[in-house]
Amino acid sequence: MKDTNQKHTNKQFLIKGLKRLAVALPLLVLTTYLFTFAFLNKETIPLYIVLPLAILAMAATIYLLFNGIKWILSALFGKK
Repeated sequence: MKDTNQKHTNKQFLIKGLKRLAVALPLLVLTTYLFTFAFLNKETIPLYIVLPLAILAMAATIYLLFNGIKWILSALFGKK
């Protein structure tokens, strides 16, 4: 006999979370490259252009990672 209170995975939330993680992965690689490029060129102008971009991209990466994990957990455990 099946339990009628059994919760199922919300596929829309799961897909939304996986999409955010899929965007965060290339951003993670890009920000690592941007930080390395900025600190290798300490004496030149690109440091002042690339470093703020790297910091903003890293903040976006962290936000997308945590938000994607939150969406996936809410899809699996039914919290909205």
